[in-house]
Amino acid sequence: MLTPPPLKAGDKIAIISTARKITSEELNPAVDCFYKWGFDVVYGKNLLKEDNQFAGTDKERAEDLQWALDDVNIKAIICARGGYGTVRIIDEIDFTKFIAKPKWIIGYSDITVLHSHIHRNFGIETLHACMPINFPADGTENEALISLRKAMLNEKIHYKIQDYPLNRRGNAAGILVGGNLSILYSLNGTTSDINTDGKILFIEDLDEYLYHIDRMMMNLKRNGKLSNLAGLIIGGMSEMKDNTVPYGKTAEEIIAEAVAEYDYPVCFQFPCGHQEDNRALIIGRMAHLKVNDTVELEFENNG
Repeated sequence: MLTPPPLKAGDKIAIISTARKITSEELNPAVDCFYKWGFDVVYGKNLLKEDNQFAGTDKERAEDLQWALDDVNIKAIICARGGYGTVRIIDEIDFTKFIAKPKWIIGYSDITVLHSHIHRNFGIETLHACMPINFPADGTENEALISLRKAMLNEKIHYKIQDYPLNRRGNAAGILVGGNLSILYSLNGTTSDINTDGKILFIEDLDEYLYHIDRMMMNLKRNGKLSNLAGLIIGGMSEMKDNTVPYGKTAEEIIAEAVAEYDYPVCFQFPCGHQEDNRALIIGRMAHLKVNDTVELEFENNG
């Protein structure tokens, strides 16, 4: 796996949107924060455009992503927000210059498309982390922002969290992959699909019906993506929905049942996903997971 160079003072960060539209007011807290950290900020020329729910047309969003990938003066790319739309442009993108000079690509949710596509095809690390839409309006640097800054600077990342009743204990080492469960499910069988064998898989999701969670887990299981994991991390399963006739299990119980026959360590409610405490994860980096009385996740330092 290739690690993009760590950022340093004065480096340019490009903000683009490959998915949903965003306003300049929603971007201001992130811009202020990046300048405070010593970075410069540039916008994709189509960033503030609107095409129904999208940040411009497919062509315009692809143009911004291509520009940010190709411009050697840009040292990191952060997606403004998720939503939906990245999958509509991924096959139009030429990654040649990005492969020659990797840079950090940052985001989560719908940005799982980029994480998965880049991991499978190019072996370059990316950052699953908070996006400008999530930066606190009051300028507070919460745990999510602190972890993002550390990851961008290639500082040591080591998380320690509380136990959870459904956790399965054990130790694991492997390259971390994954992201949003719904997106991973939608990428099965495509050129952006990931191989999970021997890896630590991370999943999270938002606003899904509980039976959808079961259906997606059954899909991953039948595709062999759960049988040979080194470990499994479940982040936020936020704002889950149920039918009038209850499904009868929580999202966590559904996932625990889907992997019950395997013996790798599993941890639930990791602070990552569609929630305020959304810690940065390095997709493609070797990680060590320890699930005991507490849960620890530590990334190896590269470079």
